[in-house]
Amino acid sequence: MKFMLRTAQALIIPLIMLASDAAASPDAKEIVRRSDYNSRGEKQYAEIKMTIIRPEWTRSLSLKTWSLGSDYSMILITAPARERGQVFLKRGSEMWNWVPSIERIVSIPASMMMQSWMGSDFTNDDLLNEASIVNDYNHKIVGEEESGGLECWKIELLPLDDAPVVWGKIYLWISKQGYHQMRSEYFDEYGDLINYHTAKDIKTLGGREIVTYIEVVPADKKGHRTVLEIEKADFSPNIEESFFSQQNMRRVR
Repeated sequence: MKFMLRTAQALIIPLIMLASDAAASPDAKEIVRRSDYNSRGEKQYAEIKMTIIRPEWTRSLSLKTWSLGSDYSMILITAPARERGQVFLKRGSEMWNWVPSIERIVSIPASMMMQSWMGSDFTNDDLLNEASIVNDYNHKIVGEEESGGLECWKIELLPLDDAPVVWGKIYLWISKQGYHQMRSEYFDEYGDLINYHTAKDIKTLGGREIVTYIEVVPADKKGHRTVLEIEKADFSPNIEESFFSQQNMRRVR
């Protein structure tokens, strides 16, 4: 009887330990969800400096951005003078650009999501967040690596069959401490690396710890890169869905 009990314990205890380890293991989608929420929240207002760097020249844009969940976002260019007043709006799957010099609102079709935003290395999809990294992809932890001096989960994102996405595959390096996206790599539908993003300078803005320096580098353009520096952030701005309207594009400041 004692032999049978010891045998049962020898079999059952490892199974319990395995089950406990499985329960403690993080879920890839939950890691991505927490990271996405940490960087954007339910509501967000931010003031950002964008620097576009080329072998021959460098130029900067000053931006104000507002977002509500993943369905609504607005970007206002405040400098330089030539681009000042341009506004980009996303509502659901529809996107527009207000161009004050011609006093027109121009629709941005889905076919333009991979095009450069204002001559930078960010795409329209990057800035306007047409796709959701939480809802439009399958997620899988494929490793653990260091990035930006932090231990990270490396997570592979593959698009759902019916998802309105432009990327064939994404890799994210999300820190175990703070759930910060420290690095990301974006591949096209043929598996070719198009660009990668790196992040650093974790600071507390708007009462939340976030990365404040993001650099995107295209894989096939030597000497090209674009830097985003978040200078101010508020995660409880007084905005509602009605704020994100075509009428407000003309008067937002």
